[in-house]
Amino acid sequence: MAGIMLRSTAFTDHDLLPGRFAQDGGNVSPPLQWSDVPDPAEELVLVVEDPDAGRAPFLHWLVTGIAPDSTGVAEGAVPQGGREWPNAAGGTGWSGPLPPRGEEAHRYFFRLYAVNRPLELPPSPQAADVHEALAGRELGSGTMVGTYRR
Repeated sequence: MAGIMLRSTAFTDHDLLPGRFAQDGGNVSPPLQWSDVPDPAEELVLVVEDPDAGRAPFLHWLVTGIAPDSTGVAEGAVPQGGREWPNAAGGTGWSGPLPPRGEEAHRYFFRLYAVNRPLELPPSPQAADVHEALAGRELGSGTMVGTYRR
């Protein structure tokens, strides 16, 4: 499987996310840039989840249908061609970090997948639904991790 290069101008891999991306900050999505998307990709899928939020990963952002020839997304924007889905906080689109005060920093995994056909998802997918739908459709992926604590 091909490796997609995923990065941000707002934070580096395994670095602290600036407060403006958190729910109690500006609650805007961070800017992302990507490259090395495999040529046969039909679309890109962006998944942001927190595996430290409890028994199941907390889905912070799910965007499907992203144009495979796109190269990134600006801060607070939706990727080109993208459809935002419900998040685990009950809204649609980006839901910034809001870990309980005093806990160790939570990790936020930003994953971009190149897929060979659109995902089939329920109306309000959980993180597990997304990973199950990705099985057998991935052509490549890229990951970066941000951390946040209050």
